[in-house]
Amino acid sequence: MTGKWLIPLCLSAALIDGCATKDDIIKETGPTMSEIYHRHMDALHRRDEPREVFRMREISRGGGDLSGWTRTQATEIGQVFPALPNPTLVMYVFPHLSPAGTPVPGYATAFPMYETTRYALPGEVAP
Repeated sequence: MTGKWLIPLCLSAALIDGCATKDDIIKETGPTMSEIYHRHMDALHRRDEPREVFRMREISRGGGDLSGWTRTQATEIGQVFPALPNPTLVMYVFPHLSPAGTPVPGYATAFPMYETTRYALPGEVAP
């Protein structure tokens, strides 16, 4: 008998809970989206200002070597898409007889664990 009342009870509780009005969820007081956007953009510009001043001062003095800050074709792919580790496995084959009956000496062979080299997406692997 309790099973018959369980489903209607759950449905009515969900309907009563879902009757919130727009005013309950979205408050009328507070900053507008435009004010939030401009406040955020102003904060970003203020945060980056000291860095820009420092960079401009270094460049105006003769700046030194900026090659560490410059992207090149040689370093771009390796930094943006680093190769994931692919361990090399070493397997030892014991001496044995071939199917034709000739002796085969023991030897070691090496091969990668994965068939292909996989690359990480940008930001997926810590530098």
